[in-house]
Amino acid sequence: MTDSSKLDKIVADARASYQTREDGYRQRALKLYPWVCGRCMREFDNSNLRELTVHHRDHNHDNNPEDGSNWELLCVFCHDNEHQRFVEVVTYGEGEATPISTHNPFADLKSLMGKEIDEDS
Repeated sequence: MTDSSKLDKIVADARASYQTREDGYRQRALKLYPWVCGRCMREFDNSNLRELTVHHRDHNHDNNPEDGSNWELLCVFCHDNEHQRFVEVVTYGEGEATPISTHNPFADLKSLMGKEIDEDS
């Protein structure tokens, strides 16, 4: 066997192993949890279920407890974002916490809805 064919076999075996492992916990997670993204709350059905992924909360894909406590269902976009955030924390550290905004631009909207618009403005 040449080096190239050995490498191809290793890659193929790794992909098959990953797919088998993922299919197992993915199917279990889809039975345990409602088909809703845990971040953006987008709902899924059979037509778009392929866009709903299983995220490992501790980022360890080998940690798959039967009760699903290490999983959450995320859409592909939120899943990518979660992994990017994890990479940034590992790379750059936690950093300073960003202050939470307390301003609500729509706070007085209800009272403004009944008023007529002044044509001089």
